[in-house]
Amino acid sequence: MGVARIPLIAGNWKMNLDHLQSIAFVQKLAWALKDAKHAFGDVEVAVFPPFTDLRSVQTLIAADKLELAHGAQDVSMHDSGAYTGEISGAFLSALACRYVIIGHSERRQYHHEDDEIVAKKTVAALRHGVTPVVCVGETAEDLETHGPSAVPMAQLRVVLDALEADADIVVAYEPVWAIGSGQAATPEQAQQVCAALRTTIAEVLSEDAAARTRIIYGGSVKSSNIAGFMNQKDVDGALVGGASLDVDEFAAIARFRQHVGTA
Repeated sequence: MGVARIPLIAGNWKMNLDHLQSIAFVQKLAWALKDAKHAFGDVEVAVFPPFTDLRSVQTLIAADKLELAHGAQDVSMHDSGAYTGEISGAFLSALACRYVIIGHSERRQYHHEDDEIVAKKTVAALRHGVTPVVCVGETAEDLETHGPSAVPMAQLRVVLDALEADADIVVAYEPVWAIGSGQAATPEQAQQVCAALRTTIAEVLSEDAAARTRIIYGGSVKSSNIAGFMNQKDVDGALVGGASLDVDEFAAIARFRQHVGTA
């Protein structure tokens, strides 16, 4: 109780925008948020470009002193070696990445990453001072078979079992059935699962860890529905996919406080 969790609005670009496009996008985004006093300070805005864009985004943010964070979309469980195509946490740290997304549903589905791999990647990111955004969620089949919360809680528990009690992570609840469907979970559904995830953190790590860990929602997030999610006690932000590629829409999501009272 009483722990201030700064909301995180994270834009996952997935495999979109090359390094030149990313520079133009970040410049436009920073300008779009410039006049929003509350957009920075009491909310953190982060972008997650493809690996090939990271140096360009890092340089721009640093040179122009933009109040934006940046992160990567994946990380290797290995620090170095003969792992063709892999990206070490050390490389991300050298590029000043504050965050890295781990265990996104697309990685789990298309690259067959299981909970053990996600746990190892989480530990690797922490080893290099990069904050993991650990994704958990259920498919429509999972939801029907196991009910709400069960699968995300089990996924998270495997990761938490590998961590120290003081580990700093972000948890992203992404109902797979909602991603890209245009049909988001209801704010009440998101709250139910996020609250269960916070309880899991308290059970495995500590009450203090549960109180300070940010839990964000991802799945068809838009400016028209963000306020409803942010009104929930245990929802601390959003992992935004498609809408993060539209500067005006993403900026509007980051300005969620303008809409919270009307949700």
